[in-house]
Amino acid sequence: MNHDFFEKNSIVLLIGILVAVSIGGIVQIAPLFWVSSTIEKVQGMRPYSPLELLGRGIYIREGCYLCHSQMIRTLRDEVERYGHYSLAAESMYDHPFQWGSKRTGPDLARVGGKYSNQWHREHLINPRAVVPESIMPGYPFLAKTKLDYSDIAARMKTLRLTGVPYTDSQIKAAKADVEAQVDDPDSRGGEALMKRYPKANIGNFDGDGKKLSELDALVAYLQMLGTLVDFTKFDASGPNLR
Repeated sequence: MNHDFFEKNSIVLLIGILVAVSIGGIVQIAPLFWVSSTIEKVQGMRPYSPLELLGRGIYIREGCYLCHSQMIRTLRDEVERYGHYSLAAESMYDHPFQWGSKRTGPDLARVGGKYSNQWHREHLINPRAVVPESIMPGYPFLAKTKLDYSDIAARMKTLRLTGVPYTDSQIKAAKADVEAQVDDPDSRGGEALMKRYPKANIGNFDGDGKKLSELDALVAYLQMLGTLVDFTKFDASGPNLR
């Protein structure tokens, strides 16, 4: 094909580019007007518990998202390695989401429950103690840093403005729930926490029962990733999408 006509006439080339971009935009955008929702309706999704929310903040603060994605694509090799492909619903309460665009380390979308709390502690304090070939830096200071949760209720109120459905009772009990999640699961606080946040992990995450540390929060966050949706009951073409 002779391109001279377009290459020698910048106005014609510009018009051609605009037409091509417009067609591509219409093809991608127009179908969305006939879709009721791009987020699947799945059972089990809930907002983060206060401790998980604090852990997520530490995860972002330390730049973990720069090396670890939280989005499993539908490619066969990814599904076989990491588990079921990620659903939009799993990020519906993330502000901002942690899908990522680079993997120096493995994807963490389904890391919850894959390893013990002890493994996570040792990995975060000295990664090469459990993964000799790891190039991840250690974060031993997290175990020594007291967790500041004085503003947790304010954080939850702010997230509610963005659409996260925290209730007044959840916000009121925020500080108590932080403490309850590192307490005895059979305690009254643990029972109340589980009612507000089903499938929340309760335990001594940092191995030190004398204080609440930033390591407690980060491990609690990691341990819930990918655990809320029961994929044995999920049907991509069934009632989940109605």
